[in-house]
Amino acid sequence: MLKEVEHTKEQYYTIGKASQLVGVSVQMLRLYEDEGLIIPFKKKSLHRLYSSEDIERLKCIRDMIHNEKISIIGIKRMMALIPCWAIKKCPVIIREGCEAFKDHTKPCWLNKIDNELCNSNECRGCLVYKSIKSCSALKQLLNQIDNLVIEG
Repeated sequence: MLKEVEHTKEQYYTIGKASQLVGVSVQMLRLYEDEGLIIPFKKKSLHRLYSSEDIERLKCIRDMIHNEKISIIGIKRMMALIPCWAIKKCPVIIREGCEAFKDHTKPCWLNKIDNELCNSNECRGCLVYKSIKSCSALKQLLNQIDNLVIEG
């Protein structure tokens, strides 16, 4: 479920303007949304709105697809490798029963999770989702995997 945009000083862009800024079609933005790669704000009228962070995230996705030749499935798998349990500081007992911890095919926010750390229905507000603001932020999150292996 997508939250109504609250009145803030941040600028939001319509789907048409976002598609121009990112350099992809409106249909492609909808596909990215359908695949869970982006979660835009929605007004009560159900019109999509994109923040500046969303635009940067979308540019990263576009670049991975067009320049790096990574498929949408590949991007989802890459995002599934982000150690959400480390970011959210999940105790081992929660981790062991967590679908996102076991699933390596889709990002944690696309899993139906029912525990005290992830019981919000607002995926856009998820700490892990919000951490992926750009390609460099994604790279830093994926680097945490190396650090966790070294430490563990």
